[in-house]
Amino acid sequence: MGAVVVVGTHWGDEAKGKLVDLLAQDAELVIRYGGGPNAGHTVHVGESTYKFHLIPSGILNPKTLSIMADGMVIAPATLVREIETLQGVGIDTSNLRISHNAHVILPYHRLLDQLEEKLKGAGAIGTTGRGVGPCYADKASRVGVRMGDLIDPKRLRERLTASLPLKNAILTKVFEVEAVELEALIAELTPLGEKLAHYVCDTQALAGEALEANKRILFEGAQATMLDIDGGTYPFVTSSHPISGGACIGTGVPPTAISEILGVVKAYTSRVGAGTVPTELLDERGDKIRERGNEYGTTTGRPRRIGWLDGFALQYAARVNGLTGICIGHLDVLAGFETINICIGYTKNGVLLKHFPAGDVCLMDGCEPVYEALPGWPEDSIDNITRFEDLPTNAQAYVRRVEQLAGVPARFVSIGPRRDQTLLTPNSPAPAQLFANHKTPNLIER
Repeated sequence: MGAVVVVGTHWGDEAKGKLVDLLAQDAELVIRYGGGPNAGHTVHVGESTYKFHLIPSGILNPKTLSIMADGMVIAPATLVREIETLQGVGIDTSNLRISHNAHVILPYHRLLDQLEEKLKGAGAIGTTGRGVGPCYADKASRVGVRMGDLIDPKRLRERLTASLPLKNAILTKVFEVEAVELEALIAELTPLGEKLAHYVCDTQALAGEALEANKRILFEGAQATMLDIDGGTYPFVTSSHPISGGACIGTGVPPTAISEILGVVKAYTSRVGAGTVPTELLDERGDKIRERGNEYGTTTGRPRRIGWLDGFALQYAARVNGLTGICIGHLDVLAGFETINICIGYTKNGVLLKHFPAGDVCLMDGCEPVYEALPGWPEDSIDNITRFEDLPTNAQAYVRRVEQLAGVPARFVSIGPRRDQTLLTPNSPAPAQLFANHKTPNLIER
């Protein structure tokens, strides 16, 4: 068997959680490989709605082992609340495992995150203020606290004693706020470590054993390609690697184990926070999409910026992730538009760009989208359709055009938030077959 990676193709909020929940029904392990509580995955099952920030969406399948891997940064209080919330509605969390190597977001990380954003003023990035960036910075500086430290009182005290003086110097001398008191911090963290201790283990070993046993593994990404710390629209990015390569970096699983890489594509573009969005709609069309798609952040509640689908960015995402297929979401939201635009390229200073300007948001300054207009379809509800072939002809044509731009086949099309509102496209393998260990994608000529 092989492993399947689910990634976002643009700036996040593409509904990766829904696809992970669907595929988790056939997976034996679901591993979240990066990010922290700045992520928000919403899953609708029947009449129930679940919102995840840290725990993998696969937790809803009691037969699936859900792993929070090395590459994550974990806010322990947030995680405890999330576990207790799930348990309160009858969801079993005994199948959750947490890497002892995952780093811990501490109270001073959140404080520094918020103070730094305030200091930047108009140049603020638009972080969630949850301490993710400062935690990853400590990881790179080798002064972080990890989950293995959190659950060991002696190691926790040693790590905090070593790291706190520098943090307090920054807090008091740069930002002129009160210092964090060591004993109070230990008193806050110790009971959280006690509640989480029985979940913490060597998750690299678990994943390695699963590979040796030919088990079906699903990797759950957080954020998305354009937010990757290296390949995204820097500096308006996250602090980790949401791209498919991050699945290997954040888990210890080798790239040779991966059989399928699915990119989740929203039928239009959205993003939260600052940074260039060439296809952004600042008119009633954008407002209509935002309201119909309920485009407000799961984590922050902030209204998302809306634009037409950026197919040029999609082509870049297909290349850097090595996509073998896509899942197109929120197709129902576009019903009722007489014309739907897709961006197929950028011009800059009147010159058509050959490649997507990746890696730095400054490269996107002055870029103008080149649109292709496609006919829309009636506003009649499509959310009860059960076969792709029964979608309006123009809706099917839209999917096929997105497929062409990506260069790989559409595996699924989502026409609503619920698990059962996901259509399998013709000639696509059943979800369970995606875990077969094949390597050759069915490429589509652009």
